[in-house]
Amino acid sequence: MKRAAAVVDHDGRLLLSNSVFDELFGAEGGNAMLARINGEAGRNAGKTSRQERFPNGRTFEIETFPVDQGWLIAAGDVTDHLAGQARAAEAARTDGITGLGNRLMFREQLTRLLHNPDSAAATVALLVVDLDRFKALNASLGRKVGDALLGLVGKRIRSAVAAGDTVARLEADKFGIIQVGQPQPQSADALAIRLVDLIGRAYLCDGQLINVAGSIGVVLPSPGAQDCDHLLKNADLALGRAKKDGHGSYRFFEAEMDERMQARRHLEIDLRRALALREFVLVYQPQVNLRTNTVTGFEALLRWQCPTRGAVSPLDFIPLAEETGVIIPIGEWVLRTACREAAKWSPAHIVAVNVSAVQFGNPNLVSTIISALAESGLDPRRLELEITESVMLDARGTAHAVLQVLRTMGVRVALDDFGTGYSSLGYLRSFPFDKIKIDQSFVRGTSNDPVGAAIVRAIAELGQSLGMATVAEGVETADQLARVASDGCTEVQGYYFSRPMAPDQIESYLSTRNRTNLL
Repeated sequence: MKRAAAVVDHDGRLLLSNSVFDELFGAEGGNAMLARINGEAGRNAGKTSRQERFPNGRTFEIETFPVDQGWLIAAGDVTDHLAGQARAAEAARTDGITGLGNRLMFREQLTRLLHNPDSAAATVALLVVDLDRFKALNASLGRKVGDALLGLVGKRIRSAVAAGDTVARLEADKFGIIQVGQPQPQSADALAIRLVDLIGRAYLCDGQLINVAGSIGVVLPSPGAQDCDHLLKNADLALGRAKKDGHGSYRFFEAEMDERMQARRHLEIDLRRALALREFVLVYQPQVNLRTNTVTGFEALLRWQCPTRGAVSPLDFIPLAEETGVIIPIGEWVLRTACREAAKWSPAHIVAVNVSAVQFGNPNLVSTIISALAESGLDPRRLELEITESVMLDARGTAHAVLQVLRTMGVRVALDDFGTGYSSLGYLRSFPFDKIKIDQSFVRGTSNDPVGAAIVRAIAELGQSLGMATVAEGVETADQLARVASDGCTEVQGYYFSRPMAPDQIESYLSTRNRTNLL
């Protein structure tokens, strides 16, 4: 495209110009625009650069350069270039699947809103929506159907908000909403209720009827709040609580959520350090055969003595270790330590080690067990792995294959906490467990608890018919011992016989117990 050009003297008189310049600046308003350009050039020693939009709708990039006579004016049409930039900028801020804004657009809009002194915090709410079970649906139905579902969800969200509100797809199956100009918190509460209902209605995608629910976290910016990331973090904390409440729930952010998250983060930091600083120890609780009244083995139990926290309950740190993946190195340490210490015991005693579903997802589990057995010299038949039913829920079937490999090595396998969670007789058909452990919640009931007694009796009879030992956990009293014995359990474990003990106490415990049995 031709460029407009002209030479102007120091007094602003036009000395020379081409036809493009004459046509451009000769139109309506051109003289006034030229006067402004000359005035600015005169004040800046002939150097200027600016964009001007002309009455014909075109935008020109205008520059002036000093020459002997005055300055050279050069103007080029950048209308199409700017339009292309605008389209690119819009595309960079638009989600290709839903047509909504993306995370970049959302953050920019939220930042502008927070830094706008005219924005009233009392009329603003930030909502984050996450689809429950979407990842499983996407994996089973395919990405095409998953993308179509996201598009439909986006349309429903858009239909529920006001014209001035902002909606974006933040990532994967997570959406964000900025509600403005409405009294809070009642408006955000009403919107969350409406969204839960809309998102939870059935969808027809590619000929398939799909049901999905949405969980929502809501945060109300405090007056003067300007940290976009902090608000999004608080919305995610509220979302996390909503998901724990169940499908199709919503929660408002509360300061206590952040306090709990900070406490959790500090616990995670201490947990990651604990292994390197040798703060973990193993204690062992005996398992007793009811028929022979002899100790058959010991269950290895992990304990954490933190220098600053004191004794930390496994109920507090084990779930966190599993969630963060720290259970992998901790579990390896437990396996190696238990095998090494059990190798010093009498060959008549096994050692039982708990292995979580997270550890079974680690491809190095089998090699770790082989290495632990080889280094310790422990007979594989003296190692018993205790797994929960969650391990058997592995959709890919890898856990079952790992169990088969371990069984061929001679390693024993026990099904722990049977009767809770996802109990299924299919597990007992698919894999020949050596032992079924009955959860202590069924054992510790009072003598007039017919339901608990019936469950214990049923599991014991099931174990007997399948040739599997049954261990009643949590036996603390003589009455409980008598009841589980009469129900048919073959082994027991609990405080009635012994609290968990340090490894250097085992020999003394066995010696004392053997002398007592001889009397």
